[in-house]
Amino acid sequence: MIWQQAIEDYKFYLKIERGLSSNSIDSYGRDINKLVTFLNANKLKNSPVDIQEDVVQHFIYEIAKELNPRSQARIISGLRSFFDFLIFENYRETNPLDLIEAPKIGRKLPDTLSKDEIDLLIATIDLTHPQGERNKTIIEMLYACGLRVSELINLQLSDLFLDEGYIRVLGKGNKFRLVPIHYTTSEILVIYINTSRNNINVHKEDEDIIFLNRRGKRLTRQMIFIILKDLALKINLKKKIGPHTLRHSFATHLLKNGADLRIIQQLLGHESITTTEIYVHLDKSYLQKVVEKYHPNSQ
Repeated sequence: MIWQQAIEDYKFYLKIERGLSSNSIDSYGRDINKLVTFLNANKLKNSPVDIQEDVVQHFIYEIAKELNPRSQARIISGLRSFFDFLIFENYRETNPLDLIEAPKIGRKLPDTLSKDEIDLLIATIDLTHPQGERNKTIIEMLYACGLRVSELINLQLSDLFLDEGYIRVLGKGNKFRLVPIHYTTSEILVIYINTSRNNINVHKEDEDIIFLNRRGKRLTRQMIFIILKDLALKINLKKKIGPHTLRHSFATHLLKNGADLRIIQQLLGHESITTTEIYVHLDKSYLQKVVEKYHPNSQ
């Protein structure tokens, strides 16, 4: 079995069996290809079937010189999953990463913005610019609905149930969830659709997509990052921000205002409550408030 065939089979498995997004699948593929590049650079002829622990260990040692512990851990985890797949398909009997430990990494707390900082970002947008209303709506949707950037760029007109106060979001694992949308955000969204978007010659393949570039095609993830980066520069914001910053801010602000962690989990589309619990670590005052409110001694 050659590497590229094994990688393609694995990516197909990730898509069909595990329902991962294209971005996640591509990330797994890139990490495995790093190992292939290492083998080629060192003129090693190991195949996916016969590669052993010592070769993989050497590869991990080399990438550790350039990558931070978090990136190393991700690659090790991805490779372990890849070889587990080969074992499942009866190509191998053992996993060469079974005895290789990932580096210890601390839990990275996400950056957040205050409500005032978000308002300032929005106020900086030039609404006379052809893409002004669109950019304002993008920030409103990311913050007010807590969307991932992939969920935002794939949002469709047919996903809007504004009279009922909901939008339908396609999240990780190709799972849909309903997310409440506040009426003020809903009004901003309708204004964008009825003005800026309706003045665009929409590309046929993207007729149902909400957020479009000036050529009538759906926006890329990179474009959303650029929009936010430019606005942050204009207000001299010292924080490094991206679309996920607004999602983190959405969750953190809900928590600070007393929202239940399980509800936040549902709104964010987290499969595990453990993922959502990072916001408790971000705002430790939440724990104190819970004890003060519910413990008998506090009455």
